[in-house]
Amino acid sequence: MKISPEDYSILVVDDDKNILKVIKMRLEATGFSIKTADQMDEAIEIATDHVFDLALLDLKLAKQSGIDLMEKLHQINPELPIIILTAYGTIESAVEAIQKGATSYLTKPFDYQELLDKINNCLEASRQTIRVRQIKNLAIDIDRRANIIAESEKMNVVIDQIAKSASSDASIYIEGESGTGKELIARMAHAVSQRKDKPFVVINCAAIPENLLESELFGYVKGAFTGANTDKDGLLTMANTGTFFMDEISEMPLPMQAKLLRVIQEKEFYPLGNRKIVKTDFRLISTSNRELKNEVEKGTFREDLFYRIHVIIIKLPPLRERREDIPLLAKFFLKEFSKKANRPVKGFSTAAIQKLMLYNWPGNVRELKNEVERAVIMTATDILEDSVILQGQELNGKKLKPLKQAKKDFEKNYLTRLIEITGGNISEAAKLSGKYRADLYELLKKYKLNPSDFRDKP
Repeated sequence: MKISPEDYSILVVDDDKNILKVIKMRLEATGFSIKTADQMDEAIEIATDHVFDLALLDLKLAKQSGIDLMEKLHQINPELPIIILTAYGTIESAVEAIQKGATSYLTKPFDYQELLDKINNCLEASRQTIRVRQIKNLAIDIDRRANIIAESEKMNVVIDQIAKSASSDASIYIEGESGTGKELIARMAHAVSQRKDKPFVVINCAAIPENLLESELFGYVKGAFTGANTDKDGLLTMANTGTFFMDEISEMPLPMQAKLLRVIQEKEFYPLGNRKIVKTDFRLISTSNRELKNEVEKGTFREDLFYRIHVIIIKLPPLRERREDIPLLAKFFLKEFSKKANRPVKGFSTAAIQKLMLYNWPGNVRELKNEVERAVIMTATDILEDSVILQGQELNGKKLKPLKQAKKDFEKNYLTRLIEITGGNISEAAKLSGKYRADLYELLKKYKLNPSDFRDKP
């Protein structure tokens, strides 16, 4: 998104009043709001009374250091982007400033456009950082936040993608299996966008019969068809100025895909039975649990529509690919459902958590939520044991062994493989394993392994 200078306030500090005057004049002419100071104490006083989006500091102030001033300004506002202005020949000091927290530096004498580019880049980076933090701390209601509780790297990537898309109106396509929380991600993208105070309109393309889909989307006027007794606005009209979320867009029939494409391109449509054009302006977010490229190849999804909706692509990982989030989600759901059911269930046993971690979760977060709710209802104790978790379900892998037993099994398997490789030659086995012959014999004796059993028989 292009920076709008009038939205930003900048503090400029330089002990050369002529330079200060020129920078102030140039930046104000661009549209920035500017405050200036020619010494440290004055700058600190101004920064205490005003909120700034960026500061330009001369590295060498009279009898003072721009780096010292930078550190004091960061005490007032730790996230304030700072550009250090430095004379030629003091690059080492500028590097020091970067290491201590400056965002960038510019060497005097500088070109005004170069200064402006530096300012815009710093403000854009700062805006993105703030947006990421806003998303992660977003006060969405409990139900929406539940499925976005995550610490996994893959989900952090998703959240960062939402942050970067927040200032844009480009279409978002969310790809993921059923139950991964695609609508929750769509709501988050809307909640942090510039349209956050406007409508968020939802349609599930798979849930509406083909013969009703057109009237739901476009609306109709009285008398347009049998049963149309009054005028009715369609969802495209309701979504005007806001976000239109189309769930399972892959289920939309081809004729409707062509009509939707025209709306996306022209930003207008005709309600059924009406020849008066209705203008609309919405941001489109769509999802599918199918691979749309495959649908295009099969001829069930229009290629031109595919490219229209595939601008910003967010891929939601299935729960089995972010297992580190399972305990977090399970504990969150436990707290929610124990309160809802008025059951004093405090937590999970270690074996129960282990069982949750081993399961593949084909239904993803939705299935986990349902499983925790069922377990809370069925348990007779204040701790959920593994016996009430995933009853009758096949787990992905064997139950974890105690560490002591796992170490023994590893050691025996290692020694067996070692003696097999060396054909029972203890000297060779000792070299490969880095053990003394006597120690190796003791280990073989411990696990009842006889080297002669591994030697070729004459």
